[in-house]
Amino acid sequence: MAFSAIFCCGKGSDRKARVKKQPTWRVFSLKELHSATNNFNYDNKLGEGGFGSVYWGQLWDGSQIAVKRLKVWSNKAEMEFAVEVEILARVRHKNLLSLRGYCAEGQERLIVYDYMPNLSLLSHLHGQHSAECLLDWNRRMNIAIGSAEGILYLHHQATPHIIHRDIKASNVLLDSDFQAQVADFGFAKLIPDGATHVTTRVKGTLGYLAPEYAMLGKASESCDVYSFGILLLELASGRKPIEKLSATMKRTITDWALPLACEKKFSELADPKLNGEYVEEELKRVIFIAIACANSQPEKRPTMLEVVELLKGESKDKLAQLENSELFRIPQAVDYNDGTSAAEDSSDFISEEKEPKHELKDNTAL
Repeated sequence: MAFSAIFCCGKGSDRKARVKKQPTWRVFSLKELHSATNNFNYDNKLGEGGFGSVYWGQLWDGSQIAVKRLKVWSNKAEMEFAVEVEILARVRHKNLLSLRGYCAEGQERLIVYDYMPNLSLLSHLHGQHSAECLLDWNRRMNIAIGSAEGILYLHHQATPHIIHRDIKASNVLLDSDFQAQVADFGFAKLIPDGATHVTTRVKGTLGYLAPEYAMLGKASESCDVYSFGILLLELASGRKPIEKLSATMKRTITDWALPLACEKKFSELADPKLNGEYVEEELKRVIFIAIACANSQPEKRPTMLEVVELLKGESKDKLAQLENSELFRIPQAVDYNDGTSAAEDSSDFISEEKEPKHELKDNTAL
């Protein structure tokens, strides 16, 4: 099967390689994971998506885990499972969710991670923790920089380079100190040396998809940069990537943010839950970077190396050039007449069976 060769490599059939690398993950038994999650009890469920469900669990040594349990066994699910395990076994970075192990028994496919006690960024911006207002400005800046550094590692330091393809708020998890860990590599692609992009079926989440990817299936590092730009706007403003204005009209977060940025109305771009408590220069920086990342023209987007540098305020000259770029001079005309779109909000998910051109066109042309 597709996963067998990958797992063999991961476990280290070459003894020298195994001793040298000393992977920190292992194979779990199904019995062990049943015990840890109280037989995948509903009360242990942390979330659910197109892939299946995630459960909280506790191992015999007291350590807490999160277990992703694939919903239905199929060749497609098997491949996504294999891809995620392979990529997680490859990467080690403080801002990427670590693999604890996996289980492949019968038709059960499960991936085990460290448990993140503060759940996802989505839960704090729009979900169960949003009313608690736990994300002050300092935490938001740390989340922005941390998640950017995790993606930077994938694009520029991992070998071969990795495109995530599903950067979004629900895939940025938060540990006990609210440090960001980018998660969910089921859609990730390895990029061969020298390749500028890969052409593939569209997968991902509406509102975060770069136009060239949604329309043509061209996946590249620049597509992740676009998605990260949407994520930055969401983090700063507290708004969803796609906002429903009426039964027949929707507006993207960039359509809303760009005119305000051009008019330098940054206080109107800040999340009201911050109550005005933010560093104005940092907010301005985040907004400019976010909109530059979400440029509809991929060649004009910054790289993640530049994004991290800009977010940290390490290049004032580049930031000044960005502020003075033509992108922020003339507000673009926006057509909100989007009634034929298939998407109701940013949670809509695209699986590989769907043809992208008809469903995504209205939501991704910015």
